[in-house]
Amino acid sequence: MEKRAYLILENGDVYEGFSFGAEKEVVGELVFTTAMTGYIETLTDPSYYGQIVCQTFPLIGNYGIIPADFESSKPALRAYIVREWCQQPSNFRCEGQVDAFLKENDVPGIYGIDTRCLTKTVREYGVMNAKLTYTRPDPSEAEALKDYRISGAVQAVTVEKPEYHAVENGKYHVVLMDFGAKRRIRRNLMKLGCNVTVVPASTTAADIIAIHPDGVMLSNGPGDPQDNPEIIEQLRILSEAGIPTFGICLGHQLLALSQGATTKKLKYGHRGANQPATDLQSGRVYVTSQNHGYAVVADSLPANAKESFINANDGTCEGITYTDKPMFSVQFHPEACGGPLDTSFLFEKFISMMQEVKDNA
Repeated sequence: MEKRAYLILENGDVYEGFSFGAEKEVVGELVFTTAMTGYIETLTDPSYYGQIVCQTFPLIGNYGIIPADFESSKPALRAYIVREWCQQPSNFRCEGQVDAFLKENDVPGIYGIDTRCLTKTVREYGVMNAKLTYTRPDPSEAEALKDYRISGAVQAVTVEKPEYHAVENGKYHVVLMDFGAKRRIRRNLMKLGCNVTVVPASTTAADIIAIHPDGVMLSNGPGDPQDNPEIIEQLRILSEAGIPTFGICLGHQLLALSQGATTKKLKYGHRGANQPATDLQSGRVYVTSQNHGYAVVADSLPANAKESFINANDGTCEGITYTDKPMFSVQFHPEACGGPLDTSFLFEKFISMMQEVKDNA
């Protein structure tokens, strides 16, 4: 028999549905993603730490669970919301079902609610907190939800100790600072001939410089970038070493903060595999995969930084190039899977930057 489940928002709205996955009451920050594919990557993306994720695409689970597509070892999200979940997946790579996966990882889910209405509410009022529960909530409970805040996010998802990943005849050595890195970032670097040392977010600039890497990759990750003052200070010190540096998502924001820029929280963020980013040099618009709730304030950029990409929908900063240092960053995910790979050439740009520094050494 299907068990009733309820979602109450901090504005007092209540949605009724049914439980799947783990049975567990949770409070989290409610966000939505517009991706039509890649729910496995969504479930395992560390950037969703502390969040209740709503899928706008109505049917989820039709190709099951495929461990080879995981972006991390386990989910970081608080709860999962879908309109309909497929109980009989069909795919030659399938190794399990979404319901069982959620149960194994102690993540609750709710299905059968009007996800279109829920998404429109978030778009109108902005990101808000919500609670998944199993007894019909009283609207008076909503006020208490406003106190929830995601904290300690990067520390919760980073690796505990350095990890070294080598490739045959590796030509470059890249240090990947793990703020909640998706595995696809490391895989893309390795495909391009890079040996990769993944280091915890707390690693100091001095320790990284001592490794003598050819380049530094700053990963994606969860939470408010301004909650990481120690990391920001280490990136400021590291930026003076002249090591080629490429930042993605949270890494993009942290690098900008280290150079004196500021960030702001977006009304409801950009999450999905169909976000348009305009290349300001060529004018070309790329369809990109994104997952972020904060953005760099373009007007706050220092003199040594210029915007390279902007979001074609709202004009927010999507990329920065630093004119006096071998550093650049983007807000979107050029390594995205599932999602478009239109901007994967940025990894090759990073390789070229490392080679140029090598040649001029």
